[in-house]
Amino acid sequence: MPTQKIILIAINFIGGIAVIGSYIWGLRTGDGGANALWGGTPASVKPIYTISMLLSALGYFAFIFFILFRLGPASFNFNIFYIIFFGILSASSFWMPLTNLFLANPGTILWFMIRVVLAIVGISSCALVWALISLHTKEIGLAYWLALAGSIYFAFHTTVLDMILWPLFFKMQ
Repeated sequence: MPTQKIILIAINFIGGIAVIGSYIWGLRTGDGGANALWGGTPASVKPIYTISMLLSALGYFAFIFFILFRLGPASFNFNIFYIIFFGILSASSFWMPLTNLFLANPGTILWFMIRVVLAIVGISSCALVWALISLHTKEIGLAYWLALAGSIYFAFHTTVLDMILWPLFFKMQ
């Protein structure tokens, strides 16, 4: 396997552990449990978020599969993928700890930091869509189209639902 792909696997492995670890830690140590993290999100909207999270996870698997197993490293500058995935995963690992801190001690600085983290994830997700659209490769086939669709949905979730709507709902509490 080419070095570029090994680096991307390492970023996803370490970043994935950081995200999952931050969620486990956040759910175990945060006051109010998972329900507090919803803030003022209406009960009728929560199932939409839950389904969207599952679709986003499927989308993530689709685009990471394409990048790792269908895309040749020579067809695109892999460095952009390092930046994109580092942005998505590192920022995602800070969301729950920051939100729990905010719940325990609300303040403008923490709220701003939460919004920055969500913006980094959303912008990085949109950059992934751009990167996949920008490919000039012969590897376009079903895996590419699934990766593109998955990245578009993932970007929708992280940008519209997480970056824009969740803060509005959260503040309604």
